Amino acid sequence: MKHISKVVASACLGLVLAGCTGTPMKTQQLDSSQYTVIGHSEATATGIMLFGVIPIQQNSRFVRAQTAAIKAKGGDALINTQIQENWFWAWVLSGYTTKVSGDVVKLKNPQ
Repeated sequence: MKHISKVVASACLGLVLAGCTGTPMKTQQLDSSQYTVIGHSEATATGIMLFGVIPIQQNSRFVRAQTAAIKAKGGDALINTQIQENWFWAWVLSGYTTKVSGDVVKLKNPQ
């Protein structure tokens, strides 16, 4: 019985920690000879915390906003990146909107 309770406790802890993991926003260190600037772009993405504990598209909002900003100009990467966040709440949820902006570049030799 003790073994089963340890397994259940470990599984619950694993689920809690996995549920709180965000997607890292990747940026590249580029030399100016590696790209051509296409133009400025920005995009937003929103995530919600339902009842304060259930994340809905919450952990991926930074990456979704970055990807949308890059795709809007048809580029490969984003430089001079700026991030802004706003939040809102209602009776049963809290929302977080992330805005990513920067200069979209086209890589000369994409890898």
